[in-house]
Amino acid sequence: MAPTAVSTYPDSRTSDVASKSKVRDGLITSGQHPPIYEALKQYEDFPKHIDGRTVWRTEDYKDNPERWTHRFTSEEINELSDTADKFSQSGVPLTTISKASFPLPTFSAYLESVRDDLVNGKGFILFKGFPVSEWGAHKSAIAYMGLGVHLGHLVSQNGRGHVLGHVKDLGEDATQIDKVRIYRTNARQFFHQDSSDLVGLLCLSRALSGGESDIVSVHHVYNILQHSHPDVVRTLTQPIWYFDRKGEVSTGQDPFIRAPVLYLEREAPSGKEPRVSSKWDPYYVRSLSRFSDPPVSLIPPLSEEQKYAMDVLERVCQEEALHMVLEVGDLQFVSNLHVLHARTAYRDHAPPKPRRHLMRLWLSNPEGEGEGKGGWRLPFHDSGFERRGGIQVNDVAAVANLDAE
Repeated sequence: MAPTAVSTYPDSRTSDVASKSKVRDGLITSGQHPPIYEALKQYEDFPKHIDGRTVWRTEDYKDNPERWTHRFTSEEINELSDTADKFSQSGVPLTTISKASFPLPTFSAYLESVRDDLVNGKGFILFKGFPVSEWGAHKSAIAYMGLGVHLGHLVSQNGRGHVLGHVKDLGEDATQIDKVRIYRTNARQFFHQDSSDLVGLLCLSRALSGGESDIVSVHHVYNILQHSHPDVVRTLTQPIWYFDRKGEVSTGQDPFIRAPVLYLEREAPSGKEPRVSSKWDPYYVRSLSRFSDPPVSLIPPLSEEQKYAMDVLERVCQEEALHMVLEVGDLQFVSNLHVLHARTAYRDHAPPKPRRHLMRLWLSNPEGEGEGKGGWRLPFHDSGFERRGGIQVNDVAAVANLDAE
């Protein structure tokens, strides 16, 4: 359903909240769900080796940045700028921005090829030259989200409904992993994936040191593990893993989800084999001791086989990762289905210099959007939902704050 234009933009311009009617109109995120267990495949059904565009090695790109970076042209920036100004004047809530309300007649053709490469190809790109210093936070947010909706549908990133997220150290205790989301700290992030099909990061300001990005092809890591550690792959395909929801739970839902780490598509794309995807975040696995330790014991503790699989997976990811540094005005998009990403710990500048600050988008690519354009056929009940995945708590409405809270 197309969003309805409203007559005014919020006066404070510090946030942009969708009305409750938009929630009833179906613009909320689907949320986190367990898989359809009957649709899960056994290890024996998984391929012994993966080929194709999604398989890449660090040496393919490390010394060839032109293969994975795109510097915005003046024409592209002008088109983004003009459309952002018109959108701002239109009064349409930022939370309901769409391809229809943010048209890019020329740039959209290139973005369609980017979307295909993110969903079906190598799964990452780094844009350079986004004029964040010139535009400021408000216009940058509009243009960033406007670009993003040409790659996917916005989904909420937390229980507060944030469709525009902020990766920033808010001084929270990173050791409290059962309560704290690590993106709100300056701690290291191990290789992981977010609860969406794509993630985007726009760099507004850099740290004094650290905070650098690493990515790795899941399918390349999978091939290595199938060759050297098939026992690890077997463990990762079993639905024996429990993932914490860290309190971001709707009424009546369990505080955790039982699932495998590796999945096969329910059915193959036309003329192809079912693809292997993954959903992984070690913080969300390690934080569940409050449910596994006596006297609670609601779920089993991690087995030695699981601990070993976690260690091997992280080690291989580190060995095979592509390293990059996000400069101010850099914009990174990464697949959350067939790429894992990580971040080094960082230290911020002392005041009054700004802290490290990245604007973040989570985007969905549902199946069924046309031949060659739909997302992967995942074994989840919301696989065809426009805003599949993300984090949705009850009927919390979408919010697009211009800074972290």
